[in-house]
Amino acid sequence: MKKIIASIAVLIAIFYVSSLYAQQGGGGRMDPAAMKQKLKDDLKFTDVQADSVIAIGQEFRPRMREIFMDQNMKEDDKRAKIQDLNDQRNKRIQSVLGPDLFKQYQDWEQKNFPRRGGMRSGNQ
Repeated sequence: MKKIIASIAVLIAIFYVSSLYAQQGGGGRMDPAAMKQKLKDDLKFTDVQADSVIAIGQEFRPRMREIFMDQNMKEDDKRAKIQDLNDQRNKRIQSVLGPDLFKQYQDWEQKNFPRRGGMRSGNQ
């Protein structure tokens, strides 16, 4: 179970770091407006819910990027720190969405944003 949680955490972290990379012109990630529309279309989020989820993600993105970019940190330490950030992020998102919609959001996120590389736990 811990391996699955760690893998999910890495997936989410990669999503946010790659989003930051894309915003800087390095990839094909959605801009916040497109992401908002996708959340509204796919999950029937309200404007407030979609804006909140996006804002929370943007708040955590720089800290996750900093961890990824730290060349002196071991991979296990990176995973642990990212897991902690993801736990914090998820608690905030769940407080906005409630437990049922948060579960739908998590399922949707896994389906729409598969892991694209980066840190790998090797436990898949």
